[in-house]
Amino acid sequence: MPRLSIPYLYHMKATNIFFSKLIKLDGRLREFNFRKATSAQNSFHVDVTDDRGHRIMFYMQKDGEGEWNTQLSALPNWLQFASPYLSTAIKEEGPF
Repeated sequence: MPRLSIPYLYHMKATNIFFSKLIKLDGRLREFNFRKATSAQNSFHVDVTDDRGHRIMFYMQKDGEGEWNTQLSALPNWLQFASPYLSTAIKEEGPF
């Protein structure tokens, strides 16, 4: 009986790292959704809704000192000062 050749299957491990945090900013409790960017090593995609329900999306990157910072200056005022709180939220979830 002929022996069948079974091709080798290569397993690719694709891990999605995502989490949500409730953070109080500007007198309101807001839900921030974090997703580890697969294209960039030290980067997180973050989204949150504003008062009107519009979704605001931006990236946070890790600097040389290990802090997570936003790279956009066109964020709303209430969100521009949230960088330390968002950095703490990422650090609490694990070593990235």
